[in-house]
Amino acid sequence: MDRLHAMTVFVAVADALSFAEAARTLRTSRPSVSRAVAALEDHLGVELLARTTRSVALTQAGARYLEDCRRILEAVDDADAAATGAFQEPAGRLVVTAPVMFGRLHVLPVLHAFLEAWPAVDAHLLLVDRVVDLVDEGIDVAVRIGALPDSSLLAVRVGEVTSVVVGSPDYLARRGRPRVPTDLASHDLVAQTHAMRRRNWSFGGQRVPVEPRILTNDVPATLELAMAGAGLARVLSYQAAAGLAAGRLQRVLEDSEPEPLPVHLVHAGGRRTPARTRAFVDLAREILRDRGRNAWRTGSSG
Repeated sequence: MDRLHAMTVFVAVADALSFAEAARTLRTSRPSVSRAVAALEDHLGVELLARTTRSVALTQAGARYLEDCRRILEAVDDADAAATGAFQEPAGRLVVTAPVMFGRLHVLPVLHAFLEAWPAVDAHLLLVDRVVDLVDEGIDVAVRIGALPDSSLLAVRVGEVTSVVVGSPDYLARRGRPRVPTDLASHDLVAQTHAMRRRNWSFGGQRVPVEPRILTNDVPATLELAMAGAGLARVLSYQAAAGLAAGRLQRVLEDSEPEPLPVHLVHAGGRRTPARTRAFVDLAREILRDRGRNAWRTGSSG
């Protein structure tokens, strides 16, 4: 008995819960599928599939064995791919995710440079302001801002950003500059809905209650309102960098800013990591570290 073949047949039957459908998928006959599964069950001495005239179902032993078969067959595929060079030359589909604004400003240029360098790679860029599960959503590389939970994923630190309070020069000329966080009570504030669950802004260990005059669900809209003089806004430093560099925004309460947040590239890693993932992480690490060395925190150009 060819055990790898039998495992492949068993997985196909388990996925379809049908011998006939598995035979069509494998482009073979139904009797050959039945013989392969029966031979595997005889070898193991357990029933993997419960059959009736109308249905097929996994037994408890079959469900456990199915997961082992998937791992074994995946490892065999990986070994074949490694032997033929699939893990040595960047090729195939690369899936990257990042926060929306960070992705537009900083990941897009990296991805463009990467695709220019490796024409055998195509890409899917997922920009979302939520934490994406790399395994469940088939992600190769994720950009994460903030502290990382313990996990088996590999993380490469590429910089840091700071939570900053900013306002336009016109607004600050009219209303004055807050000197301490509690001064915010006498200012008009523009805030984002996702950041207002606790109805306060944190400055290190100090939590200051705030009552925004304007709420938005969009960072660019928040920044536009702040630059127009509608009030003070709190955003991440990379989000405000362009406005700060152009002189349309100024930072306030700098002495009270909380500790910076790390920016990481996160990926699964391991010896079977595709070359496209390794190559993208290597390029992104260098470009993002260079871009973030000053601009993300200070608003300077670069």
